[in-house]
Amino acid sequence: MSKVTNNLRLMLQRPPRQQYAALCYRLKKKQGLLEVLVATSRDTGRWVIPKGWPMTDKKAHQVAEREAFEEVGVKGKVEKETLGFYNYRKTLDNGLKIPVIVQVHALEVDECLKSFPEKGSRTLEWVSCEEAALRVNEPELKILFLQFAEKMRPRMAPQLIKAAS
Repeated sequence: MSKVTNNLRLMLQRPPRQQYAALCYRLKKKQGLLEVLVATSRDTGRWVIPKGWPMTDKKAHQVAEREAFEEVGVKGKVEKETLGFYNYRKTLDNGLKIPVIVQVHALEVDECLKSFPEKGSRTLEWVSCEEAALRVNEPELKILFLQFAEKMRPRMAPQLIKAAS
């Protein structure tokens, strides 16, 4: 019983751990469509965006860029400024669930690679921000997708903005 109490105390006392993520997107110029890339996690199969722990000598946006390459095989221009944050509970190998705050950076995808470190271990799909919001579990990430769609509206084709209004 003391192990459970100890784990509970650790969960409640520790500040959230930090991760960095990339919201990978592309604008389909001819159609004026905004698409975002979602992937399944390797452990639970839930829909997520690429994210990872801090790396020595790398800034937050550089970590997000690296995780996008490793997990979903994309390269592009990552924004230095933070798009937003979301929280979730990470289950560690020992079963302990810890709070994690994820800092998200937008990454405009220029290139989708055929070969990358985690190829074949995830399902990847390009979807609308609205569809991505439906798929992910984390409420704050759902909101980030919807806010991102609004932020990007001025860059979409004018005929689609009128149609959506």
